[in-house]
Amino acid sequence: MMDTSLASTSYQQSRTKLETYFDKTARKAWEDLTSDVPVSGIRATVRAGRDNMRSLLLSTLPTDMRGMRLLDAGCGTGALAMIAAERGAEVVAIDVSHGLIEIAQQRTPSHLSIEWRVGDMRSHNLGIFDHVVAMDSLIHYDENDIIGVLKAWSQRASHVVFTFAPGTPLLRTMHFVGKAFPRGDRSPAILPVSQARLSQDIGRALPEWSIDFTQRVSSGFYKSQAMGISR
Repeated sequence: MMDTSLASTSYQQSRTKLETYFDKTARKAWEDLTSDVPVSGIRATVRAGRDNMRSLLLSTLPTDMRGMRLLDAGCGTGALAMIAAERGAEVVAIDVSHGLIEIAQQRTPSHLSIEWRVGDMRSHNLGIFDHVVAMDSLIHYDENDIIGVLKAWSQRASHVVFTFAPGTPLLRTMHFVGKAFPRGDRSPAILPVSQARLSQDIGRALPEWSIDFTQRVSSGFYKSQAMGISR
């Protein structure tokens, strides 16, 4: 069940676009991208970038997570959730896409117990967590919606690590050029965000929280900025 009181119109529209894209347009492409099958040169750089980002986010978590609860928000095909579960965490992994969750369930080793869900990553019904991780699940939302999601998580966790699309000239140009393609041929837009402005907004919206680190991962067409915040 979604907490609609926290949802803006733009947030709901973005969720709908993502659900349609991953379930109806790009399921096979993401199944391949997140596996070890050969992919094109461009997609290989994206795969490498995502691998590096996943390693960076995991490095912010304890190596022994027994007794801890982790929310993998926007879990995709589940690679990060599975590693956290291997470390002993009780993992709830949620995504907007039924198709990606199905792939994740099929890939889960039999010895791991992960609660896979399809729904809204902000939902209060997900429970209380020690850690929330959101890898590339906020890059399709504008700055106001990112703050809204972080505020929702701040009520149920004391540590959040997430990524956003950095507002670099290259990414802004790619975003502008992407709008020239027919709508049916495009993935949901990645929305570049100013790191300085986002940091200021986090300080205002979450005064009891601090920014622990921020680090960019760049690999060919993959550009993403990690940020960790804690209370």
